[in-house]
Amino acid sequence: MSPLEMVLVTLAGVAAGTINTVVGSGTLITFPTLLAFGVPPVTANVSNTVGLVPGSMSGVVGYRRELAGQRGRALRLGVASLLGGIAGALLLLRLPSAAFDAIVPALILLGVLLVIFGPRIQRAVAARAESRGGIPDHGVWWVWPAVALAGVYGGYFGAAQGVLLMAILGIGVADSLQRHTATKNVLALIVNAVAALVFVAVADIDWLVAGLIALGSVVGGQVGATVGRRLAPNLLRAVIALVGLTALVALLV
Repeated sequence: MSPLEMVLVTLAGVAAGTINTVVGSGTLITFPTLLAFGVPPVTANVSNTVGLVPGSMSGVVGYRRELAGQRGRALRLGVASLLGGIAGALLLLRLPSAAFDAIVPALILLGVLLVIFGPRIQRAVAARAESRGGIPDHGVWWVWPAVALAGVYGGYFGAAQGVLLMAILGIGVADSLQRHTATKNVLALIVNAVAALVFVAVADIDWLVAGLIALGSVVGGQVGATVGRRLAPNLLRAVIALVGLTALVALLV
């Protein structure tokens, strides 16, 4: 890899870390970049996953203020993400990529629609929950299994995992969008870290590529936290929907 390519991979890592912290889908920047520079697809996939983990950690640290008071929620939902991430990573080792080709675009489209119509749906969910005693801090009953399923998806194919998590949290958990972003970063970190550990154990990692992406994504995580925190709820929702639709188009094309 030439010096110029190394710089470009690092910059792609910065962009991916920024997008992952705010929404998700940073893989749609780094993965094509690696392919363009001749990195084999499988090596690019696993090296990219490993490299983006430090960026996920950076995003969690950047949103630490919004995590205040969410310890119990993060631990409870984190278990769901952990189990889902393990299942998804194991599926990646067992199933051909074609197995999810049909369902991945549908899941992303579903996530985008849920984010767009989330406030209306959330009000209906809240009203129903209030009639039954209110919404627990960790969300209505289906949030935990939904987060686990999002973890399966994220462990298998990470792009737009954040869109799905934001949709789940936004509808099923009564809190602000910024605090949901902080929770999403924790859950996505757990899934990505699990997948990375599996890849390190069983796959060939290009450590130069992983290191360059890690360097860039750590910087991007801090940039994303700074920018994302300043977005108004409706604007943040629009950014999430735009990134999700971009991911959908990229996958279909």
